[in-house]
Amino acid sequence: MTHAQHQAATAAVAAVDEAITSRRSIRRFLPTPVPRPVIEDILRVAAQAPSGSNVQPWQVYVLTGQRLARLCDQLVAAHDDPAVRAQHQAEYAYYPTDWFEPYLGRRRATGWGLYNLLGIAKADRARMHAQHGRNFRFFDAPVGLIFTIDRRLQQGSWLDYGMFLQNIMVAARARGLDTCPQAAFIEWHRIVLPHVGAPDHEALVCGMALGHADPQAPENRLRTERAPVAEFTRFLD
Repeated sequence: MTHAQHQAATAAVAAVDEAITSRRSIRRFLPTPVPRPVIEDILRVAAQAPSGSNVQPWQVYVLTGQRLARLCDQLVAAHDDPAVRAQHQAEYAYYPTDWFEPYLGRRRATGWGLYNLLGIAKADRARMHAQHGRNFRFFDAPVGLIFTIDRRLQQGSWLDYGMFLQNIMVAARARGLDTCPQAAFIEWHRIVLPHVGAPDHEALVCGMALGHADPQAPENRLRTERAPVAEFTRFLD
């Protein structure tokens, strides 16, 4: 490898690593629009994700403008009405029924880290509820993505889907954009799916906010820790 080739390879590694390590969940966005060709480019790159037998199980609905605003209004109204909330539940379990370590500690650290930045006390249920409701505004992002999958597919396709979602977030970072993957929408699949016109055989996987992070928002200062490689890896010779 020549010196020039080595420099190019090093720069490529640094660019990919930066896109991955700078990715974080943004919880307040600027209203700056994201051009449709940029969104299409991100999805084109993300679709290179591997999937078993190349089935490519992802379906994406891109919401902007009034279509996005109407969905947000419906979801916030439902979220704020206890009687309506009682009529909705997630189609699949995202989290465990009973939390245990080390996952419980990580979850608490993330939650209280966010609330501390926002000045929300542990007993302030009203502000916690309002903050959770911010999910349903896509945290003010100009683009809301809704992801679905054919419900006839099996667990392997759901695993493949995660690689597609990660590709979207990394591709967005490479273009100076930010995201927030959101499982909060799965409780409201009976509102979301009809709104986007999804057929009956599609199930809601998650949503995602896409746009430019608000650099002044305190919640965007949240940095979550990652376990060191030695904690989750065993090298076997």
